Amino acid sequence: MSLDTENTQPKAVVLLSGGLDSATVAAIAKSDGYQVHAVSFDYGQRHKVELKAAYRVALQLGIQHHKMISINLNDVGGSALTDSALAVPDYDAQSAEHIPITYVPARNLTFLSLALGWAEILGARRIYIGVNAVDYSGYPDCRPEFIKQFEVTANLATAAGLTGEPFKIIAPLQTLTKAEIIQWGTRFGVDYAQTISCYNPDEQGRACGRCDACHYRKQGFMDAGIPDVTIYAPE
Repeated sequence: MSLDTENTQPKAVVLLSGGLDSATVAAIAKSDGYQVHAVSFDYGQRHKVELKAAYRVALQLGIQHHKMISINLNDVGGSALTDSALAVPDYDAQSAEHIPITYVPARNLTFLSLALGWAEILGARRIYIGVNAVDYSGYPDCRPEFIKQFEVTANLATAAGLTGEPFKIIAPLQTLTKAEIIQWGTRFGVDYAQTISCYNPDEQGRACGRCDACHYRKQGFMDAGIPDVTIYAPE
């Protein structure tokens, strides 16, 4: 892509965690013709290996604008993803209907708010996020209702929204199964070997294969009929 072409492209901010869903969304935003500005968050998560994955994904997709923002959700606590005193549980089908202990209070609300601020500064009016309501492990901040209401709030709380340049929060994976997401991303050229979805990877960055995120990822590849390229720790 030439510099002149990049300068004429509309901008979009993409939340890039380094996981399967966010990598797919980043590829979709590129295919939609946007100059992608990816943002990743170091929020005190125990699975910091995802930040290295986010860097690899940005590189693989040719995303030249990638920002890392540090915040500390450990101060809020209450989640096995940020509190070392709480164990990340193995997947349990019977408990899948309840909000799990890996839910991080206010995480997507915080992430979207910071992404919104950056988008306003950049002059971007589209924010892409990879939330999914089909197999989202019961997280309330992944529901369509939340995304819809955050978009309303975004346009009430910003100068851009008040001056007739409304923001749009785009969640293209909202109603897709994990298999459909993988199939879609494969068509867009996502290299899923660069991603990690695990909540409890080992010291070498290998996925545990047992947590909720690993379960949904494994099942997604199986249902999609696509080889699982994830590196799992030995049983």
